[in-house]
Amino acid sequence: MYCQESLKEVVREKALEFGEFVLASGKKASFYLDCRKVTLDSRGARLVAQGILELIGDDLPDAVGGMAIGADPITASILTEADAQGKSLRGFIVRKEAKEHGKGNQVEGPVVAGDRVIIVEDVVTTGGSSLKAIEHVEAAGLKVERVIAIIDRLSGGREAFAAKGYELQTLLTIEDFGIAAE
Repeated sequence: MYCQESLKEVVREKALEFGEFVLASGKKASFYLDCRKVTLDSRGARLVAQGILELIGDDLPDAVGGMAIGADPITASILTEADAQGKSLRGFIVRKEAKEHGKGNQVEGPVVAGDRVIIVEDVVTTGGSSLKAIEHVEAAGLKVERVIAIIDRLSGGREAFAAKGYELQTLLTIEDFGIAAE
């Protein structure tokens, strides 16, 4: 099953870079975490899925999902691992913009109003991306229970979620890599 040390090893090897970066939040940073290099790797995807399912525990929501494109491989790996564990779970994708054809949905997948859901995310900085996903998901009538991310940069995201009444759980924080919050 899930091994935090193994996940840290994969993140350190594939996703953690040092230098000068501008994050999606607009903040400047001395390190970058490209978790797509973890979630699009077979071993990394399995470890993330196992870790998130362990955090979820036995009280499964109806569905998991988050903002495209970062949450998509996380959602897919959770669904695959859930089935391997004999658990039934659905997924969804939140589009950055509603599509202009078909049904014009912003939330895609086999979910219906009233479903209990968990938002998944790769890296949380300020929480802005997941807070937008929550807005769209709640507008579709889904009930957000909490947010689960792979890594918390410890840059205000947890507090932003708490201010809106949501709990953030993460598999790792930057402190697991000996990095202090910037």
